[in-house]
Amino acid sequence: MNIVLLVILAANGLISFKAFNDTHFFRKYEFHIGSIRSGEQFRMFSSGFLHVDLMHLAFNMFTLYMFAPYVINIVGAMYFAYLYFGSLIGGNLLTLYFHKDDYYYRAVGASGAVMGIIYSAILLEPNLYMYGIIPGYIFGFAYLLFSIYGMKAKSDNIGHVAHFGGAIGGFGITLAKFPFLITEESKTVIALLVPIVILFIMAKLKKI
Repeated sequence: MNIVLLVILAANGLISFKAFNDTHFFRKYEFHIGSIRSGEQFRMFSSGFLHVDLMHLAFNMFTLYMFAPYVINIVGAMYFAYLYFGSLIGGNLLTLYFHKDDYYYRAVGASGAVMGIIYSAILLEPNLYMYGIIPGYIFGFAYLLFSIYGMKAKSDNIGHVAHFGGAIGGFGITLAKFPFLITEESKTVIALLVPIVILFIMAKLKKI
């Protein structure tokens, strides 16, 4: 267990448990468009350590625990932290962009950061298989398309935009450190890039 990963897991757990029993604390630090646009930018960061319930927290932390070692073993603990927090902010920036005029929009969770780590792991470990059967690049392609569908359908409470923004963050930050992956793992890079291009084309055409 790497110390940086342990600190991130512990911080998510302690802050989330505090929020489970303190509604005022939860509301003060959640992602809320109106509050952020009024000057409370700290919510862009603090909301990533809040979760709606124990299941939400457990799922995110278990997923992080499973994928983080792939990244840490290659980039080291400090760059892993940079990836994690860069993806967290990336997820919330994209959410702010898509919901900037929805002043009542609220969201919490580490999903954007976790997705960034997942997509970094997919790039760094070309032989990574999700659940032992699905090639990582296929999973990444399919999940981003699912996120676009969820953003368009707006039929659930899942923060699909944060997932997408976090994935973009992990994708970009990883390639910035290892640009040779663009040519050496081009199949994986293209599989992850295509849904990103589709998203922004749809946004440009106002289809989302």
